[in-house]
Amino acid sequence: MEITGRLTADAQVHKVSNDKQVVNFSIAINDNYKAKGSTQITEVVTYINCSYWLNVTTAQWLKKGALVQLFGRVGLNVYSNSEGKPLGSLTFHTNNIKILAFAKTETTTKPIKEVKQEVTDDLPF
Repeated sequence: MEITGRLTADAQVHKVSNDKQVVNFSIAINDNYKAKGSTQITEVVTYINCSYWLNVTTAQWLKKGALVQLFGRVGLNVYSNSEGKPLGSLTFHTNNIKILAFAKTETTTKPIKEVKQEVTDDLPF
């Protein structure tokens, strides 16, 4: 299965056991549709929790705003809340990450300061 979306926050590495670590992150997938007989476009955002077990050093490149294409499978987590009500959530277990666009860094988002030079009358010629 393949999904594409933008990271909603920087990826985090979690230690699961002495020798296992996982990279966890969430992506947002934007979609839109126009209902039959309507001229209004409805925007829909789907958030998907993702995990990547193969290489934790990948987390350094998975920053908020990065556009990623993920390949993997969907997993289901079933649990009971404190009231005993059964709940579930989906996680996308990715085995291949392709970064389509890196997140903007602070240096690229800050405006460039204008450099002004003073002209003096003491020219050497």
